[in-house]
Amino acid sequence: MRLVVSVMLAVLATGCVADTAGPSRAAERFHAALADRQLEAACGMLAPKTADKLPDPGQTCADALRELALGPGGGVTEVSVWGDEAQVRLEGDTLFLHHFADGWRVVAAGCAPVRDLPYECEVEN
Repeated sequence: MRLVVSVMLAVLATGCVADTAGPSRAAERFHAALADRQLEAACGMLAPKTADKLPDPGQTCADALRELALGPGGGVTEVSVWGDEAQVRLEGDTLFLHHFADGWRVVAAGCAPVRDLPYECEVEN
């Protein structure tokens, strides 16, 4: 995941401009589902590989999200989009998203920057 986030950050530096509404709404919906304890719905907003990797053996995706207890997202503070990839910074979280045929899905959440390194994420593929 560090490589993917590194590539995303490098692309961000190029200054590509795109519509930010889609990823912003997707990030807000994901955190709203978490806040409302709609964990199955939140799992449905994850990228397929992320949803598959999240649970431990014998655990559901919803169980894994419940255990992680991700903090509140809060309002959107910054959105960067480059092609099919996006980073959405909320007041309480940073998420990475990918645009699939059916819309934006969360690839990583619960992300925090690590000095001189890519983000560390609680949920990632």
